[in-house]
Amino acid sequence: MDRKKLFDLMAVKGLTQAELAEKAGVSRASVWAMVKKGRSSRPDTVGKVARVLGVKPSELLDM
Repeated sequence: MDRKKLFDLMAVKGLTQAELAEKAGVSRASVWAMVKKGRSSRPDTVGKVARVLGVKPSELLDM
């Protein structure tokens, strides 16, 4: 997981971790793990987060 890119995209969109989780329909714990620990979540979770941020899931991953 590209933590910096995720954090930067959240800042551009003006979203907190809680807001991103709510908009994506995922748990706050999942978003926290992605932002703070760089953990890749389940593919569907990454997809939901990416959709809210307006990017492809691969852009959030270290690919």
